Amino acid sequence: MKLQMLVRLSLVLTFIVIMLGAYTRLADAGLGCPDWPGCYGHFAVPTDGKDILRANILYPGLTVEADKAWLEMIHRYFAGTLGVLVFAIAFVAAKQKRIPITFAVGMCSLIVFQALLGMWTVTLKLMPAVVMGHLLGGFMLFCVLFILYWKLTDRRLPTGYESLPPSLPVFATIAALLVLLQIMLGGWTSSNYAALMCTGLPICEGDWFNRLDVINAFTLVHSGFDNYEFGVLDYEARMTIHVAHRIGAILASIAVIALAAKCLIQQDELLKKVGWRLLLVLALQIALGVSNVIFALPLVVAVAHNLGAAILLVTVLYANYLMWQPSRVVELSKESVQ
Repeated sequence: MKLQMLVRLSLVLTFIVIMLGAYTRLADAGLGCPDWPGCYGHFAVPTDGKDILRANILYPGLTVEADKAWLEMIHRYFAGTLGVLVFAIAFVAAKQKRIPITFAVGMCSLIVFQALLGMWTVTLKLMPAVVMGHLLGGFMLFCVLFILYWKLTDRRLPTGYESLPPSLPVFATIAALLVLLQIMLGGWTSSNYAALMCTGLPICEGDWFNRLDVINAFTLVHSGFDNYEFGVLDYEARMTIHVAHRIGAILASIAVIALAAKCLIQQDELLKKVGWRLLLVLALQIALGVSNVIFALPLVVAVAHNLGAAILLVTVLYANYLMWQPSRVVELSKESVQ
């Protein structure tokens, strides 16, 4: 099988794993299996009477919820398959000298770290910092695989880098950083169960400004808790997280719209297509975010909002990939010296 086909398959699998991870988290099934990598001491969900009895002995006080446990295990099966595939891609690509050894090692290291985060998500009982890190790791893997795919397919601007104004790559960088920050805020909102703290638009209802609790809202680790499921913060802290996510959405939207506008006025047809893609994905993501508020976080819409964030990040990254090629970086460095 060609390397490009393997990478395409890995991208599809990564998208499915991100979807399954979001669905598992939002369906409150993150602790459907209290152990890792198995489930109640098995590599499948215990279903017969003897296995359930053994599970009750191993984990007293817990009840086997088959539907949640299967959600968690299916997510793990897909993630494990993806991990093996990424290792294979890294080996083949490095052997064929299609990527540097450091790139291949980085991909494998990311997979290993993701597996550790998956384990810690369970063993540390959904600690928000770990859950958010696991979400970001999945998004980063998605981006790394897309970068590899773009390298293999030799994606570049046909008109050359010289036709770009110096400010355009800067716009792309700012947009990428703000979208990444917004994804982090979204992950922090979800992992702290703060998605329903504000039901008004565009920011929050009531006297939200005078009730902000920034310190508690953004303390990474709140010690003294054995289990973080359903959240441990009070209303003010969760509301602060949600408000930050709303403000971040506004700033990220402005940056993406500005980048799209800059792309649309360029002569290069590829950049114009990127500009329209940015606007389309952003519009869909805003619609999903507003729907989450209006309809009180429907599971399907919430999962779609996670997937939309991944697609938006990749689209902004693609704009950066086209603009920040090595020759373009050298050119801008010379301009800064002059």
